[in-house]
Amino acid sequence: MSDQAKANYGTFMDAAIEQARLAAERGEVPVGAVVVRDGIILARAGNRTRERNDPTAHAEIVAIREACAALGAERLVDSDLYVTLEPCAMCAGAISFARIKRLYFGAEDEKGGAVTNGARFFSLPTCHHAPDVYTGIGEREASGLLRSFFRAQRKGD
Repeated sequence: MSDQAKANYGTFMDAAIEQARLAAERGEVPVGAVVVRDGIILARAGNRTRERNDPTAHAEIVAIREACAALGAERLVDSDLYVTLEPCAMCAGAISFARIKRLYFGAEDEKGGAVTNGARFFSLPTCHHAPDVYTGIGEREASGLLRSFFRAQRKGD
């Protein structure tokens, strides 16, 4: 990990956590993501699946789309993705195709994750590109947001 990344990863994960909080306020599962290049945030997003009636509107996908649009490019070479929850298989595929250089995530997702759990997408022989992966950044806060959200959902049933 570069010195720049070490100095800033907390700040960037804080921005992703803020996006997760905003998602929760919208009634979405609280997952947030930011795409960073050269120490600058290119895109910020939280889950928007319910708002958009779009099962692909995960925080990672929305952030990748916005960053690509901002750069006018289909790939995000030399960019980093900070996300509060371990990406699912769909998002891992998008990360690979976008050529994200480094992935930082907070909470592991034993049920739906596909990076360190489940399919372990980046380890598959069919994976075109695997980013460097750093886990556990902001894990306590990210996990807390998810637990609080789902606890409230269960009470509302």
